[in-house]
Amino acid sequence: MTAPHPTPRPTYDLVLAAFCALLLISNVSATKLIEFGPSVEVGGFPVLPIITDGGAFLFPLTYVLGDVLAEVYGLAKARRAIWTGFVMAALMSLTFAVVAAAPPASDWPNNDAWNAVLGFVPRIVLASLAGYLAGQFLNAVVLVKIREWFGPGRLWVRLVGSTVVGEFADTLVFCLIAFGPLGAFLGGGSLDWPTLANYTLVGFVYKVLVEVIFLPVTYRVIAWIRKREGLSSPTRVEAPVAG
Repeated sequence: MTAPHPTPRPTYDLVLAAFCALLLISNVSATKLIEFGPSVEVGGFPVLPIITDGGAFLFPLTYVLGDVLAEVYGLAKARRAIWTGFVMAALMSLTFAVVAAAPPASDWPNNDAWNAVLGFVPRIVLASLAGYLAGQFLNAVVLVKIREWFGPGRLWVRLVGSTVVGEFADTLVFCLIAFGPLGAFLGGGSLDWPTLANYTLVGFVYKVLVEVIFLPVTYRVIAWIRKREGLSSPTRVEAPVAG
């Protein structure tokens, strides 16, 4: 007698694909630092301009999708998505490194420009992967643990609480590796400590605010996916599912 096939989860695959796509786009976008506002200091600490990077536009949405995965499908499926994103980002970084090392065509004039932008990606991806693993796993675990401790109510507490913990770890690790002393050790530039503190704090606060702003959307997405998948609780799919 053959074993029954697992129930297909087509919506999970779509969320997983979006999760990985947002991660990869953000890793490349994060190679550009951007700033908004005039130069303002308070007690020697730069309050303005606001300093962030191009990854800030989409990367917070990976935490929104991470919350959806953990809340709807449970920790096992969320963990699978996190590792899938990790492998894809590592593959992207390796590919860029190989391309950067390959000799350019004699009549192609853009090699220096390409290396100046995408040659910066491996260090950014290393920082992103380290922060990503710490942040996403903490985000998923905290969300599930809050549900276990306080029950299925107060979804907003789980979504915001898990994001605060996950984004803090993610942002701190990323900033220290990408633009802190570790970044300089790995062959890139580093920011001075006041600017690095500004960059880290702004990134953390901004990402948490995105989670809060997207709460109504997250609620509706979770409800829609549960209805589409026929799920009432993530515990129904908490056990590992083949395929």
